Amino acid sequence: MRLLVVGGSGFLGREIVRQTRRAGHLVAATFHRRPPSADLGAGVDWHALDIRIRDDVARVAAMARPDVIVNAAYRQSDWASTADGGAHVALAAAAVAARLVHVSSDAVFAGAAVAYDETCPPDPTTPYGAAKAAAETAVAAITPDAVIARTSLIIGYGESVHERHVHALAAGVGTGVLFTDDVRCPVHVADLAAALRELAGSPYSGIHHVAGPDAISRHRLGVLIARRDGLDPTALPTGRRAASGVPGPAELRLDCARTRARLTTRLRGAHEFLAAGRS
Repeated sequence: MRLLVVGGSGFLGREIVRQTRRAGHLVAATFHRRPPSADLGAGVDWHALDIRIRDDVARVAAMARPDVIVNAAYRQSDWASTADGGAHVALAAAAVAARLVHVSSDAVFAGAAVAYDETCPPDPTTPYGAAKAAAETAVAAITPDAVIARTSLIIGYGESVHERHVHALAAGVGTGVLFTDDVRCPVHVADLAAALRELAGSPYSGIHHVAGPDAISRHRLGVLIARRDGLDPTALPTGRRAASGVPGPAELRLDCARTRARLTTRLRGAHEFLAAGRS
């Protein structure tokens, strides 16, 4: 199998590249601005790519000739990258007859429901959520056999945005607080990458929810990270999203029961993968 990872230099993309290389498959991957480090770059066919440019996406796909494309590109504040870019990747996948796995987000939901399963239609309340929902619509229309994988906060190896933020807050050099009323279902990057790779080789298509089973607040997640890394959890400042004026839903719980039943990959909860001494 030959895999093309769009956004291969990002946090999730790097893990997909690593796992695919270890499995002995051919890997092509893209980066936007910065080429990958030497340890990640070896044995990978790297391409510079601006996902916002439709012709460039088509050119890279035609050069790579992949069996599968995983779109793990991520720029939260950019509609063109998220919405238009998702459509560009779907068009490129269709042109080269590649299977597509498109990574989406729980941000497509408003948070009004207790939990959201794969049958729930998007009802976003933020520009990022609206862009992700638009990309899902384009992907489903252009490549009906694609997998659209919605996920939540991605954690692991100390490299995620949230882990770095917790370290900065604990050291007294970061700004902001950790909300006690902002609930998500964190997933370990290794579990998510493995699940996406498994879905890529499966007969399934359509919406899949791929997140951890533990619904916890960002503050509770920060405490678990601090304890794992030997930091002082009491140094982490707290606040409430409801009082902050920050837009977006406070609680987003993804119901992943149907997807878990289809996978052999085990999606661990945050309490398990952040236990002391683990990644």
